[in-house]
Amino acid sequence: MYPDHTPQRAVEVHQPTPIPPPAVHSAPVVPVQPGTVPTVASIVLPDGRVVTGYAIDPARPEPVTTKLAVSRVAVNVALGGVGFLAVCGGLLLLTSFIAALTAFIGQLITLAAVIFGGWIAVQVLGPSGHKGGTTVNIRRAVFKRNHFHS
Repeated sequence: MYPDHTPQRAVEVHQPTPIPPPAVHSAPVVPVQPGTVPTVASIVLPDGRVVTGYAIDPARPEPVTTKLAVSRVAVNVALGGVGFLAVCGGLLLLTSFIAALTAFIGQLITLAAVIFGGWIAVQVLGPSGHKGGTTVNIRRAVFKRNHFHS
């Protein structure tokens, strides 16, 4: 069962302990006669066989409890109130959305004005003259396009 190099181990076998059945004290069975003897019915099938049995009363459904009548006016008032609240909530959400959208557009316009105004300020206040070419200042001398200016 085990390979040669594997030490063998002792195997313990546990047997289940049977559980004794609980003591049942049953009451003696007393046959009870029905209050009335049911009638026996016989039916002749089309092939000539006769089937005999007890007639069973059909199961009757429980009587339906009558529901309290709800006024149509009360239902209409309740539905109208729910509809009114839904419309008010929708208008509130719409108003909030329009206000947020207006603020967002205002912020976009302000951002565009700041960026455009900054660009204009750089153009106006930037260094004037000396358009084009590279200017290098070395010891109070200015070299521009390979021409010396003192």
